[in-house]
Amino acid sequence: MAYKYIDNYREQGARKRLVDVLRKKGIGDEHVLEAIGKVKRHYFFDETFWNQAYRDIAFPIGEGQTISQPYTVAYQTELLHIRKGDKVLEIGTGSGYQTCILLELGATVYTIERQEKLYHRTKFILPSEMGYNAHFFLGDGSIGLADHAPYDKIIVTAGAPTVPEVLLKQLNIGGILVIPVGDEETQKMVTILKVGENDYEKIVLDTFRFVPLVGDKAW
Repeated sequence: MAYKYIDNYREQGARKRLVDVLRKKGIGDEHVLEAIGKVKRHYFFDETFWNQAYRDIAFPIGEGQTISQPYTVAYQTELLHIRKGDKVLEIGTGSGYQTCILLELGATVYTIERQEKLYHRTKFILPSEMGYNAHFFLGDGSIGLADHAPYDKIIVTAGAPTVPEVLLKQLNIGGILVIPVGDEETQKMVTILKVGENDYEKIVLDTFRFVPLVGDKAW
């Protein structure tokens, strides 16, 4: 067995310390923190960089993409208010780390990735090496997955220039969309609650920096 697929007291202790860091930074949802404490983030790293796995930083994963900073993952997840059984659309599978957190919280996850190498890598690693089962799709996340809509929650893990109207249409009434919106350098985290067929409540929150959302309804 490769080193990175071992999870012993050292890795477990590192996750506990990461959870403590996130709690001190303001993450208050204990269910989210518990999920962070369970997901083996070092599985996404080459052994050479294991010492980076439980730092609260983003890290390159290839194809010009990064595995998100744990604080960012926790922040977005907290805003979704996941309940067991929620049907969630994740736009930007990336490494699959966010996917695992959603699954740990009991969501049914539909996740889409536009980078073919990342798609195939994550589709293999999550079920075969980590035991997480999601519905994986290769394609343009900016237009969502209409064939499987509606969703209770939608999370976008890349920065968009505007909120794609097509994603709002794929939400259930009472559903939540969490998306970073801004320019290609920095974005504001935006949450949108769908309160009626064409009625929404929008809240603009803190500043973040994501890789750009690329697609027909984005950059």
